Amino acid sequence: MADKYICIDIGGTKILGAIVDEKDNIICEVKKKTKAHKGLEVVEERLLGVIEELLEKSQVPKEEIAAIGAGAPGVINKDTGEIIYSPNLPWKNYNIKKIIEGKLGIPFVVGNDANVGIMGEWKYGAAINKKNVVGIFVGTGIGGGLIVDDKLFTGANHLAGELGHMVINPEGPYCNCGQRGCLESYAGKVAMTREIKNQIKRGRESILKDLMDMESSVISSKPLKEAIEEKDALAVEVLDKAIYYLAAGTGSLINIFNPEMVVLGGGVIESLGCYIMPILKEYIKKFILPGMLEGTEIVESALGDHSIIYGALALAKEIK
Repeated sequence: MADKYICIDIGGTKILGAIVDEKDNIICEVKKKTKAHKGLEVVEERLLGVIEELLEKSQVPKEEIAAIGAGAPGVINKDTGEIIYSPNLPWKNYNIKKIIEGKLGIPFVVGNDANVGIMGEWKYGAAINKKNVVGIFVGTGIGGGLIVDDKLFTGANHLAGELGHMVINPEGPYCNCGQRGCLESYAGKVAMTREIKNQIKRGRESILKDLMDMESSVISSKPLKEAIEEKDALAVEVLDKAIYYLAAGTGSLINIFNPEMVVLGGGVIESLGCYIMPILKEYIKKFILPGMLEGTEIVESALGDHSIIYGALALAKEIK
């Protein structure tokens, strides 16, 4: 009986896959580096490798998999399975649905990772029973998702939710999307990495010089957390700047949507939420209109790095 699901979080730095049983329990997990810098074919191979390893490791027959659900960064048409554009993956006008279904013969659905992540929190996590929710996920880049009037808001072409590409300074630094001054270009890990490396190259002292891979375009959360715990001046300064801009973006979204809840997730929040959240909540007060915070909770993701996994489960269960 096909009553299990494969759920996948396709990130800019890692691919996390899980098999979820009929009781919504994760029974097996596999994680691999994405290796996005090596190109489209390599990422495709890594993704298929995660799926194959899940089946092998769990010993679940392929016939017991009802569907595969996934979340990936970028502009995605959920209905067709086409990744129109992804700033952190080498996919453009790429129909991942056709590829996966053609190779595995299992129904497949993919959505924008942040939309999928907020679906996970809404169906299974922090935002259960909430009707109006903003989700913001801070990792390699910044993604977002919106629950409006008790349903996922996807917009006219199913492309809504690119909160990381709100322009907060039209003369700001270039973002990976090609625009200038996006929230992501100030508060994502790529932005933080760029600032840290530039400062170190100018002679700034920091333990991050030894902790992080100076050749990488994205700092991992572990050395950043270690540097913050050691009160490294550069790490504190860069993270504080990122929190400030994140608060500006979050405050604008609260002003627009007046949500019951704002859920913050993603790798940066998972690692540094205890440090970030109190500062973020204070900074947000600078950017909101009077009364806007009344009745609005600002919380961390309850599902952590499984937000997208459980959102992918919700997506997969929608396949008829």
